[in-house]
Amino acid sequence: MSSIYQIVAWLALASIIFATAAPIRWRPKTAISVNIERSAAFAFMALLFVMAYPNDRRIVGIGCILGAAATELLQVASPTRHPRVEDAIIKGLGATVGLLFGGLLLQAASLYQG
Repeated sequence: MSSIYQIVAWLALASIIFATAAPIRWRPKTAISVNIERSAAFAFMALLFVMAYPNDRRIVGIGCILGAAATELLQVASPTRHPRVEDAIIKGLGATVGLLFGGLLLQAASLYQG
């Protein structure tokens, strides 16, 4: 089961990198706030990585939070994008929520399995 999570987690990261680094006109349009979109994407990705690598949660946590900053820095290479510290913080907070929720799910699963 974790191999499915691994594939989906890496695909989520690739999607986030594409959406972050691509020109703004290629970015998908949604009806929700950009900040909610950013934080939700990173929360979902972090949750997937926790489920994919349950024994490496500290490394996953560091990687997801550093990844939030790194994806924002990728925008430096694009003339149509502008990296902002506030956006990196929102992404990092979203990743933190996903990490915490993933940890809670793993804990609940271990209690359920007894």
